[in-house]
Amino acid sequence: MTPTLFGRWQTRLLLLATVGVLVSLPFAMGLIGPGADSVYFWILAYVAIFGLGWDVLYNYLQKFRWDRDWPGAYQLMAGIWEFIFVFCGAKLFGFLPLPIPKEILPIDGLIFHYSVVWLAVFLASQSIMRIIFPRSRFRGGEWL
Repeated sequence: MTPTLFGRWQTRLLLLATVGVLVSLPFAMGLIGPGADSVYFWILAYVAIFGLGWDVLYNYLQKFRWDRDWPGAYQLMAGIWEFIFVFCGAKLFGFLPLPIPKEILPIDGLIFHYSVVWLAVFLASQSIMRIIFPRSRFRGGEWL
């Protein structure tokens, strides 16, 4: 399946709004990580918002591949790149507004949260999305 830009956007927003929120809930409630805080939902929102822009770039780059496909290894690299951007924006340079000062934002909590959310979203996109929306594979990833 070659995902279209609209299919990428639909899949990203659906997975982050469902799987991403469910995985972020234990972090926000303080069951996992340094303590209860809404900053995890802010990070999730930034990943979703900036991801829409990244998907434009990914869709453009995908057209240069001979098979016009986006393999799992590229998804891994994209996840690492997106984390670096969010980390620099939230913690390092602080240009992304958060409900807590950037000095208080725990690096280990941020890395762990992003990693768990990314892994859950990746696994859901490779498994349950194909079961729930089997026809989306023939429509460029669009499920609406």
